[in-house]
Amino acid sequence: MDSTLIDAETIDELAAVAGVGHKVAIITEMAMNGKLEYSHALNERVKLLEGLSVQKAREALDRMPFMPGAHELVKFFKSRGYKTAMISGGFTIATERIGNALGMDHVVSNELIINNGCLTGEVTGPLTGHGNKELVLEKISREYGIEPEECIVIGDGANDICIFKRARYAIAFNAKPILHQYADVVITKKDLEAVIPVIEALDV
Repeated sequence: MDSTLIDAETIDELAAVAGVGHKVAIITEMAMNGKLEYSHALNERVKLLEGLSVQKAREALDRMPFMPGAHELVKFFKSRGYKTAMISGGFTIATERIGNALGMDHVVSNELIINNGCLTGEVTGPLTGHGNKELVLEKISREYGIEPEECIVIGDGANDICIFKRARYAIAFNAKPILHQYADVVITKKDLEAVIPVIEALDV
């Protein structure tokens, strides 16, 4: 979702309204470039959000813009009979709205713990550990009687390497350099409609 289906990073938006934007941005950059282990980076960033009110968090996240071409790409996939899944290390407070708006078939993400209307600085969910995206991809693909090796994946950071290695075809979109070597194609234009001709070529 982050920097792929939306033109923003959820954790950074939350950090900005919590007044810890600079601290979190540094950790995010290190993690996405593969310089910091994913689960450690996630927990450290979420800790910094302790005390942020849910109301302020939702207001910030509701302002996040969709990536250009996001709606068009999902519609294209559906017109071709594909099932779509958003597997995000982001949080349900944002992913549920984005997933519903795009009409995604599956939305899997983490959940921020809330107490008395504020974030506790804790996170839980199926994507809190290193390599968890691969496990989720396996689970969803097998619901349809296929393997991850038959799937197309799109991602932008080091936490996507595990699914890039497994997929039939891997598209690095708006991606960190570390992901390029694992991709079948790299798209630098920030418009998801640029993915459509790539898929059309695969379907021939």
